[in-house]
Amino acid sequence: MLQSTNDKKKKKLNRFLYVSVVISFLVPVVFLIARMIFGDVPSNEAGYHSDADYILMIIQCLLGLIVINLPTFLARKLRFELPMALYGMYIIFLYCAIFLGEVRSFYYVIPFWDSILHAFSSLMLGFFGFMAITVLLRDEHIVMSLSPIFTAVFAFCFALSIGTIWEIYEYVFDGILGLNMQKFMTVDGTLLIGHAALADTMKDIIIDAIGALTATVIGSIANKYDRRWIKPTLKQSDITSI
Repeated sequence: MLQSTNDKKKKKLNRFLYVSVVISFLVPVVFLIARMIFGDVPSNEAGYHSDADYILMIIQCLLGLIVINLPTFLARKLRFELPMALYGMYIIFLYCAIFLGEVRSFYYVIPFWDSILHAFSSLMLGFFGFMAITVLLRDEHIVMSLSPIFTAVFAFCFALSIGTIWEIYEYVFDGILGLNMQKFMTVDGTLLIGHAALADTMKDIIIDAIGALTATVIGSIANKYDRRWIKPTLKQSDITSI
């Protein structure tokens, strides 16, 4: 009975987080589009120096509206049941990365904000990797036995691969919109060269690797002792009702 009550409280909290974060993505999109159409983009705000910065913010908010519903899609189409605790972490991460990071300029005004988010995301993705294996092994059409070592390696590679894809995303949009997400130039526009130009990208990948390794160790221990929080236990109705 107590467990059921706790699950209901977590479900309500996740619903509140979901609605709040969706609103935090929608409002800036409407505001920024109106501002770019009817008013000048100010150049003195932290982190924003051109229309391209605002275009990127709009794109990321729109992408946020898509990826925040990814767990719902997985639950409906692929029968992937995300644990409530990890689902809450996922929503909080999107809020911190997109609304706080981009809209509120935390990437520019809070030291190491980008590094903190890379560490958080790699941990979360490592846990996702463990649960992906769990879902795969539940398929009655697949007959296989995976060793704990293989599961750990898969979770590590999964988390690190997503981090690498993100760096490719930053590289592409830096080129298309003339941005500096990969910090290849200084604030005054001076281009960095050689080792210095790679510093930010390599720092992010190294942090991703450390976070993925940490998630691998924690997940391996949790799997060994069959911890409930690492298992996909959230029912489809719990997610889709949000």
